[in-house]
Amino acid sequence: MLTADRFAITARAAGAAAPDSVLAEVGTELINRWSEPQRHYHTVDHLVFCLDRVETEPVVALAAWGHDAVYDPTAADNEERSAVLIGDLLTECAVPAAVVAEVQRLVRLTAGHSVAPGDHHGALLADADLAILAAPWPDYVRYVAAVRAEYAHVPDELWRIGRATVLQSLLDLPALYQHTPALEPAARANLTRELGSLRTPA
Repeated sequence: MLTADRFAITARAAGAAAPDSVLAEVGTELINRWSEPQRHYHTVDHLVFCLDRVETEPVVALAAWGHDAVYDPTAADNEERSAVLIGDLLTECAVPAAVVAEVQRLVRLTAGHSVAPGDHHGALLADADLAILAAPWPDYVRYVAAVRAEYAHVPDELWRIGRATVLQSLLDLPALYQHTPALEPAARANLTRELGSLRTPA
């Protein structure tokens, strides 16, 4: 079970100077946000999935905590709002300003997952966030169903159009993964298979 202590340990490793009570309060707020009822894929489970892959780098782990901290399926600015929120919360934790700025940069990067060459932190976070794309097909199908549930307010035809656009944008990236390139073939196969199903008339 994810606890606020996990956030506190990471924040301390990144230089947080606030009292333990503040770190516990912020960690609890973040967990509560990740537990909101509108979430079906972008849940605590997804957060833990990412944390398990980046926690050796405290700055990246803090970005993982923040990257979907604001999640409104009807909004288009979740990454920006998440970046602002995590910046405010880390400032409250007395995390050094340079670390806060880097965390915010990383959160904003997850809007498109386009990582510049040599961006170690960005590649680590993006790889973790996109690792689900390389899952075995049954797990991938469950992931897609969970995302669809978050967009239950969107009519099927608009969902198909929007989802196809997202899939194509991912396939258009020069590489989906930099730290874990072995995931690339499976992820591209899954994306291509799903895209084909969306373009096939019912």
